[in-house]
Amino acid sequence: MTPARKNPLQHLRASDLRGVAQLATQATAGVARIAEGVHQAVWSTLGVPGGKTPGTTRGITRLVYQGIRGASQLLGKGLNTSLEQLEPWFASAEAARPETPQREAVLAALNGVLGDRLAATNSPFATAMTLRLRGRALDWRAPPARSDVTGKVVLMVHGLCMNDLQWQSSGTANSVDHGAALASALGYTPVYLRYNTGQHVSHNGHALSAALEQLAAHWPAALQAITVVAHSMGGLVIRSALHTAQQESLHWPATLRNIVFLGTPHHGAPLEKAGNWVDALLGSTRFAAPFARLAQLRSAGITDLRYGLLLDEDWQGHDRFRRQPDRRLPLPLPEGVACYTVAATTAAKRSLVADRLVGDGLVPLHSALGQHMDPGRSLAFAKGSQWIGYRMNHLDLLHHPDVTRQLLQWLAPVAPGSPCGP
Repeated sequence: MTPARKNPLQHLRASDLRGVAQLATQATAGVARIAEGVHQAVWSTLGVPGGKTPGTTRGITRLVYQGIRGASQLLGKGLNTSLEQLEPWFASAEAARPETPQREAVLAALNGVLGDRLAATNSPFATAMTLRLRGRALDWRAPPARSDVTGKVVLMVHGLCMNDLQWQSSGTANSVDHGAALASALGYTPVYLRYNTGQHVSHNGHALSAALEQLAAHWPAALQAITVVAHSMGGLVIRSALHTAQQESLHWPATLRNIVFLGTPHHGAPLEKAGNWVDALLGSTRFAAPFARLAQLRSAGITDLRYGLLLDEDWQGHDRFRRQPDRRLPLPLPEGVACYTVAATTAAKRSLVADRLVGDGLVPLHSALGQHMDPGRSLAFAKGSQWIGYRMNHLDLLHHPDVTRQLLQWLAPVAPGSPCGP
């Protein structure tokens, strides 16, 4: 019997046409700017002066490039208006269609790379921050029933280019949903965060702090404790959110008991630092400089990972593509909250030290453990609050059963008469 063919259209929405049209318009304008930059770079070797701003031409040539950009913008605006008017006709039918993991994974990746631009242009592809319970966004106008939740919440915060669904599926037989495991063993109610990872970490920190204040005010059960399990960039976002809440004297931190960081680049990730080198190298020669625009398409969220920027003050007033030293304000671990960190390395436990220090393929061990050459920047995780997973990569941290076992060991309540935990 011939298997049923999958329908690729099941992943599409009416608003996707408008989103694609916006991206195409921006791409056309971007290519025109690069072409004009190369054009002027060649002419400048012949002594031909350029326009008023670097990388632009003059005269008729300038008018041609302006015409290309202007026409693409007009066409884009017309398409956007027309498609936006058609969307309500399909809205009711689409509301009944469930989201697909494939579609959400693509949108999560797109937001990670271009999310700040998507948000700035009101793209339908931009991901709004939501707290999600059992696959649906929480709506405090119709909160969940008291009988459906407990007084203990575990907030699961994903990392760059990911979404909440990726905590729950990995495609491997022995994978574990940490949130479900904590619910089953310790009585937590898992709440999953979905957010635009291309925004600045501090922007997401502000938004998450406000969302948790709403949760604390409207949670249908008496809220006893919040525990956070954060993967990768998510660990930076929750630290930023907690700092915001403390600055604004919000109420939700009073119920925050634990934060577990999984592969968080507390002091940056090498790949973004390499991207910064690409910016510098492309910008160092006249003919390659226009192509630096391609490297600079990466989002604010990605460039924040160069050093692990947490606060508005860490990036405001700075050119985020310019190579510069680490100027972020040191932010220690919060007092009164039990903080734990899980780091991973693809090396074996008995391999060479240099191999183990490489880390999980994206985040080196020292960064995930909060260690820094400057003692003032090091994060004071207690020895018993650190754990290293061997032969494990960055994505394994989302589902590995060994990580689940360590979470349960740390978060299980201490029995009366037992020694205190770390």
